[in-house]
Amino acid sequence: MKMKLCNNVVHQVSTALICVGLLFATACSVGPKYHVPPTPAPPAYKELTPETQQQTDGWKQAQPQDSALHGKWWEIFGDPQLNALEEQVNVSNQNIASAFAGFLQARALVKEARSQYFPTISTAPSATYNRTLGFSSSSSSSSSNNSTGTTNSNTSGKVSAAEYAEYALPFDASWTPDLFGRVKNTVKSQAAAAQASAADVENTRLTAQADLAVDYFTLRTQDSLKELLDSTVVAYKESLRLTQALYETGIDSDEAVAQAETQLETTEAQATNVGIARAQYEHAIALLVGQPASSFSIPAAPLNSRPPAIPYGVPSQLLERRPDVAANERLMAQANAEIGIAKAAYFPTLTLNGTVGFENDSIANWLTWPSRFWSVGPTLAETIFDAGLRRATVQQYQAVWDQSVANYRQTVLTAFQQVEDNLAALRVLSQELGQQDAAVKSAERNLQLATDRYKLGIDPYLNVITAQTTLLSNQQTSVNLRMQQMTSSVQLIEALGGGWDPAQIPAYKNLIAKNPPAANP
Repeated sequence: MKMKLCNNVVHQVSTALICVGLLFATACSVGPKYHVPPTPAPPAYKELTPETQQQTDGWKQAQPQDSALHGKWWEIFGDPQLNALEEQVNVSNQNIASAFAGFLQARALVKEARSQYFPTISTAPSATYNRTLGFSSSSSSSSSNNSTGTTNSNTSGKVSAAEYAEYALPFDASWTPDLFGRVKNTVKSQAAAAQASAADVENTRLTAQADLAVDYFTLRTQDSLKELLDSTVVAYKESLRLTQALYETGIDSDEAVAQAETQLETTEAQATNVGIARAQYEHAIALLVGQPASSFSIPAAPLNSRPPAIPYGVPSQLLERRPDVAANERLMAQANAEIGIAKAAYFPTLTLNGTVGFENDSIANWLTWPSRFWSVGPTLAETIFDAGLRRATVQQYQAVWDQSVANYRQTVLTAFQQVEDNLAALRVLSQELGQQDAAVKSAERNLQLATDRYKLGIDPYLNVITAQTTLLSNQQTSVNLRMQQMTSSVQLIEALGGGWDPAQIPAYKNLIAKNPPAANP
């Protein structure tokens, strides 16, 4: 019964504080309204013309009206091994896990800021035992001496002690109404920061996915180079046997045999050296999928993928498809809200304080109605002189806003540059690969002619070596160009935002909800 009475008193005082505060709250919020600064987008990508689309692998199948890739963008390459690795990135990559933990911190800060809307209630129960000391005095006797005219008196004193107890159960409530939007802008600032952090998570995820795809296609290129060099070694062994046979019959010299041996041994060394790069790319992939490099391996297989048809959309869509652009836009919203926080410091702060509780010197009568006490009253605080501190603070956050706008626009410009860079790379590589394939065929024909003339004794073996070196060099160039074509396709997808959707950024209402929806790293 006593505790119920106590709860009723606390509830009444808290309700009174809130009602009084609402009388003062005028829903006034200082600070500029937020608008996304205009950033013009070109009407079309410069690299995409009807002529270039017909000349570039994959582009003629991708139409400009195709809006965007969705979800698991890597599946467009049709490689099951790549698909399996990308799934591991989403689950086990530690950079993504770290970024997601940062988002959870930012989301918690939103709740911390929102708590300032409500009163703070505290209690400090105490039981104090006191002992006080007192001194009492009394006269015992007196005498007079008539001859001398003096009087003598004797006094005695006694020390007394008093003991008593004090039992107190106070409840203190304090509330600062958000009269000028300081708390509102603080919540907005933290919510925008949390949304920027969520976009950073997706940007980290996209970067890891793209890095994996680039490393994967580069590793497959090393497998193709190894396959090419191994087949070349077989061909060079045949050439060595031919020169040895001709030498033994006296048709050719020992010099030709030495040249063939040198050519073979050099190529064998090149084939062995490919293992270094392959191992390093395999280790890099292990890191991206969150596995120890010592226990991770990928079976060898040559690069057989072709550049896919990528839906590139139109430039105006790019601003909605990239998580880094979204993150910078949210940082502008945060900077705008912080200006409002700084301007709110110019206005007074009203704090409503209330205390209610029970106090008695008897524990038996402690929680009774006659033992109650309470007090309530407002406090108004205003800074009269601060030597320009508030003005400088506002200027600081206005400069932060200008900086965030510049960063946003720079990110947008970088996005257009990256798209154009990779579109140009794919266009040029498509043309170069056609020319390189023709060069390989010419080199094969030249080697065949040189070999035939050597067998007939018309030309020396040096001509065969020259033709072999030319062919191998052109074949290696062709393999590397195909790798560049695949990696440029991945980088174009990354520049376009991958499969990211702006709806993946948590809404403001979800960030301030008591129990926000569950999020996945």
